[in-house]
Amino acid sequence: IGKTVAIIPARGGSKGIPRKNIALLAGRPLIWYTIQAALQSRHLDRVVVSTEDAEIARAARECGAEVLDRPAELARDETPTLPVLQHAVATLENTEGIAFDLVVVLQPTSPLRISEDIDRAVEKMLEARCDSVVSVCELEHPLEWVLTIDGDRVRHFVEAGQAVTRRQDARKVYRPNGAVYVTRRDVIMNEDRVLGEDTRAYVMPMERSVDIDTPLDFRLAEVMLAGRNGKTCS
Repeated sequence: IGKTVAIIPARGGSKGIPRKNIALLAGRPLIWYTIQAALQSRHLDRVVVSTEDAEIARAARECGAEVLDRPAELARDETPTLPVLQHAVATLENTEGIAFDLVVVLQPTSPLRISEDIDRAVEKMLEARCDSVVSVCELEHPLEWVLTIDGDRVRHFVEAGQAVTRRQDARKVYRPNGAVYVTRRDVIMNEDRVLGEDTRAYVMPMERSVDIDTPLDFRLAEVMLAGRNGKTCS
């Protein structure tokens, strides 16, 4: 395995939950859980938080991570992830004269992800010799049960959905859970995308797949953490 850097993007603004990345979850800043999982990983050489926010930077350092100052123009609501990653990789490589092989993106909104998830995703990347690995979890309900509403008339999203009445008759479908992205450095820097052509899935259990976007997600994460026998991070 070559040099691997974990980048934790954590800007100061957030709409659903004010100051979300450092909001206290079970008594600790939300970002603490991601930093601790990263620090406990066997495969990460660097753990770097990219932020434009002084308070987040201070909290990240207290949690044990390195901090990279992000330009304000890369911290807007509409800023996509790709330029944030490119800025972080280019800055680290140019200032330190090093070259990374793998980039692992860890969003602070996935506090239930553990170090084992990071390690398994990286190991899958190395075993498959693919461009990227993305963490996923099984969709809560079969795709055949998903509906659209036309006016007030119910329509099946999948045409064959009406025929599927039992879960065991439905196909298994998955969704990205936002917890772990592993990508070859050249995909991000040279191909200008976060996930490459050959992307594989690392399947995570639902109980570690909470992605905090709303106050309800926050509450659910608190309940799940309380169920870990008093532990707050694995």
